[in-house]
Amino acid sequence: MKLAFEEAKKGINTWTNPQVGAVIVKNDQILGQGHHATFGHEHAEINAFKSLKNIDDAKNATLYVTLEPCSHFGKTPPCVQKIAELGVKKVVIGQIDPNPLVSGKGVKYLQEHGVEVEEQLISSELNRSYNYFYKNNRPLVTVKYAMTLDGKINKNDGQRSIVSNQATFEDSQQLRSQQQVILIGENTLKIDDPALTVRDRKMLFPPIRAVVVRDINQISLDLKIFQTDEPIWLFSEKKNRRTLPKNVEVIVGEWTPENILNYLTAQKVQAVLVEGGSFLQAKFLSAGLVEKLVIYLANKIYGSGLPAVWGVDFDPLDFAKPTVESLADNLKITTWRKD
Repeated sequence: MKLAFEEAKKGINTWTNPQVGAVIVKNDQILGQGHHATFGHEHAEINAFKSLKNIDDAKNATLYVTLEPCSHFGKTPPCVQKIAELGVKKVVIGQIDPNPLVSGKGVKYLQEHGVEVEEQLISSELNRSYNYFYKNNRPLVTVKYAMTLDGKINKNDGQRSIVSNQATFEDSQQLRSQQQVILIGENTLKIDDPALTVRDRKMLFPPIRAVVVRDINQISLDLKIFQTDEPIWLFSEKKNRRTLPKNVEVIVGEWTPENILNYLTAQKVQAVLVEGGSFLQAKFLSAGLVEKLVIYLANKIYGSGLPAVWGVDFDPLDFAKPTVESLADNLKITTWRKD
């Protein structure tokens, strides 16, 4: 099962599908293994079967799989049918699938077709956003910011400051690559002029770049975000009156944090990174909608400047004991909201 979990981590293009790994064992020998590599393509179980030298070796074998095999027709046929058809004797499952389309149904199908099922539940960070989404019916929200030792994210009002180092920049790109939506506010868009892309990585499913604005018609189309092809969602209070690039979608409404997450939930978005700015992050935190904080601490002091998480009054929030990692002369602090 540990090998199956390591196999699952190889899947880096699964988008809203979970990362899943599978290992086929027979007579104490590992005969095949596979993982779900790409959204819309074969699942881990099918790829494990394809790795067998002889497909007949699946008969009377034991299949270790990190997540309950699917039992419904989606972009691919149900895996449970293939498992039973090939005569697999036993399936050991690392986690019951929280998706109601699957949850418990895969196990039931296998048992009804003569396949022994064992649950070997293993605690893992794998698919944390996927699990959170189906258990809580909303995306897992991460707030990320870089700040100085005295808690400032910008030195001068209305002007971008480079707070952190190159190692932090590279780590933040990795964090972006794990998200389905990257969200910022209007001030961050105008002041920082970010592209919000994942640098130096070719992603089949890049994060959707989302911005909360008052009036889309007042936003310059010369900004960097509009110069690349990755999808853009603009949450605007006003209807669009201009011709926009084809990759831009304008969603009109009153965009509180709750309303934004309701919309993203309807779109099946599971992981959201609120990357800026200070006021938008404060609104999400004050609404109690943030599960994870990632803070990059730079070895600088600004004195005056814009504080992190600023502009909204709310009661103190408690987070769990953080993990701390060195990134050259910066620190990365990660913590989760207490249950």
